[in-house]
Amino acid sequence: MLDKEIVAYLRLGHGAFNTIICSFIVYQGMLGYRIRRARLAGGSAGNSNKRHRRNGPVLVPLGIAGFFAGMALVYVDYGRILRYPLHFINGAAIAAALIGLFLISTRIKGAAAPWRLAHFTLGIVTILLYFLQLFLGLGILL
Repeated sequence: MLDKEIVAYLRLGHGAFNTIICSFIVYQGMLGYRIRRARLAGGSAGNSNKRHRRNGPVLVPLGIAGFFAGMALVYVDYGRILRYPLHFINGAAIAAALIGLFLISTRIKGAAAPWRLAHFTLGIVTILLYFLQLFLGLGILL
């Protein structure tokens, strides 16, 4: 078992890491919304397309890594994964949503792709789940 002081710092690190990932996901959503708005208006989104497509595949594994790190941290600290069931279920939903976003994005081809609305909707759900997760995590830390 790890020392309780080390575990406390790891918990803070986990929260800080996932807060940073959440802010990047929100930024990614803002880029996506800018792209969507420009596409519907018939204009160009500039470099937003390139940044959105470049950042997405990096953020998905980082978000999933944050989930597994939290799961490992709780297991090391308490010896069971479901110490905080609501936080765990929401984290698993975020990981699943991130995987879904990535898989849907690979199906978007061309200007009139039918997967765009699903990607947009799941992106909004993911951001909302992240904010709920941050709120639940603060309840655990404080």
